[in-house]
Amino acid sequence: MRVTLDIQAAIAQRAGVGRYTKSLVEHLGPFAGSDELRLFYFDFQRKGVPFPVPGASQHAVRWCPGRFVQKAWKTLNWPPYNWFAGAADVYHFPNFIRPPLKRGKSVVTIHDIAFIRYPQTLEPRNLAYLTAQIRQTVRNSDCIIAVSEFTAREIHHLLDVPRDRIVAIHEGLPDGYARPDQPLIDDARRSLKLERPYLLTVGTMEPRKNLAFLVEAFEKVAGFDGDLVIAGMYGWKYEPILKKIIHSPRANRIRHLEYVDERYLPALYAGAELFVFPSLYEGFGFPPLESMACGTPVLSSAGGSLPEVLGDAAEFVAEYNSDAWAAKIRMLLEDKARRAELIAKGGQLVKKYSWDETAKKTWKVYREL
Repeated sequence: MRVTLDIQAAIAQRAGVGRYTKSLVEHLGPFAGSDELRLFYFDFQRKGVPFPVPGASQHAVRWCPGRFVQKAWKTLNWPPYNWFAGAADVYHFPNFIRPPLKRGKSVVTIHDIAFIRYPQTLEPRNLAYLTAQIRQTVRNSDCIIAVSEFTAREIHHLLDVPRDRIVAIHEGLPDGYARPDQPLIDDARRSLKLERPYLLTVGTMEPRKNLAFLVEAFEKVAGFDGDLVIAGMYGWKYEPILKKIIHSPRANRIRHLEYVDERYLPALYAGAELFVFPSLYEGFGFPPLESMACGTPVLSSAGGSLPEVLGDAAEFVAEYNSDAWAAKIRMLLEDKARRAELIAKGGQLVKKYSWDETAKKTWKVYREL
């Protein structure tokens, strides 16, 4: 059996989907057995940076600009993907949308349905694209992988997809993701100029992460002589968030770290007093799990899949009431016993999220098709 997997998102280094794609393919190779795994992407400008995947071959199309082909797919539903990627028994598209396909089975990974539940939080062009293409995608795909049971239910109910065509497969955590030694934590804090205790949130600066609300809650945390650290690249519709930060009465205690070197990220998690995640909606939710892996307790919203993914290893606030969030933050800063309990449960929970397990279950989908 030959499987072709589209790695365009990973080559383009798109946050979220790109990381999912890269992590998945890096773990698929060793489980291929007698099957063939082929990775495909467009690279007309010769700027693609392929990453080595044991047990997989890579194929780039450089004679034709990918953006022209994608535009033709959007407007004409033509030409077939097979013309570029070659023949395969199964094609996997890990970025929501299935392009036109002349032959072969197809698998699509759908990460969330925020574009239906919270359309106002999306970048307009991406919203228009997903809205226009998603129903054709789910109609023509042989199997849809959802990254959580919650997302599987959303796909079933909101897109009217039969439940037996949806498979829920959790994502994994990076291999070896754990709390660093104290010297590395101290070094990261010095490098990032984090001199005071801090609350941390991690994620792209965009409306769905609910960061303006978090600033409001932080303003109400009495007695905390520390900072709020927001780590994440600028996304879309972030201007109101920046305005909220700039005009906050605690603006001098709010730090935005636009980019954090990967080698410092576990230390950034580990150095925080508390990880706070007020997201409106998540299809899976990496940052809280990464925080748990680094030994920092988590306070989370109940948005989307978060109760499923985090279980009893996080403290939750179901409502978006800034007074309630401030009170819960204050409690977790003071209650050492509850903090220790969350840290212990988090350390156990993260063990179940393995990319090897994700890869095994994904190969099972290919073979069943």
